Amino acid sequence: MTPHSRLTLLLSLLVVLTTTLGASRSPAQKRTTTVVPVTAQPQEGNIPFYPSAPGLLATAPKGLYLVVDTAQNRMSLRKGNRILYSAVASTGSGARLQDPRNPGNGWVFDTPRGVFTISSKIKNPAWNKPDWAFIEEGQPIPTKPKDRIETGVLGDYALGFGNGYFIHGTLYTRMLGTNVTHGCIRLGDEPLEYVFHHVPLGTTLIIY
Repeated sequence: MTPHSRLTLLLSLLVVLTTTLGASRSPAQKRTTTVVPVTAQPQEGNIPFYPSAPGLLATAPKGLYLVVDTAQNRMSLRKGNRILYSAVASTGSGARLQDPRNPGNGWVFDTPRGVFTISSKIKNPAWNKPDWAFIEEGQPIPTKPKDRIETGVLGDYALGFGNGYFIHGTLYTRMLGTNVTHGCIRLGDEPLEYVFHHVPLGTTLIIY
């Protein structure tokens, strides 16, 4: 696919996202603690290419939207061509982990690139730890679902953008600004709170 055809495809997707933005919004979840199944498996298929710098600004949505630069590890909240808020983030490490139970399988810890939508907002999220988290720590995989639940590691808020990926907090604030995550986007406490309260459901999220 040529750069021109990629850009044409992206513009078409942005038009669809913009026209359906209002219809996709729903009230934020209000549960005291919500378990989120954070995944590390990158989204497969044809992820639309999104140009950076001048190209991004020229074709950006007219309303409010989020941009994540995985190379610079920065997140910005924008409206049109204006940057309303910017913060240091952490994104996927790109590391690979082999499944010892099946040498042919494993996980790649990448943050997916493309155009997404903020589909859920959760207060006080808890982590439903997947198999890879226990394998990575050298721990046995539990047989009881309750033994997978871990609280206090995702921060006070989480914003989901599909396929088990979230924008959430971190205990390892010194690692912000580096590619260290298992695919999710990490923010510090203050930026996370700002984004949670200023980004409505249905907001476009552009990751490149």
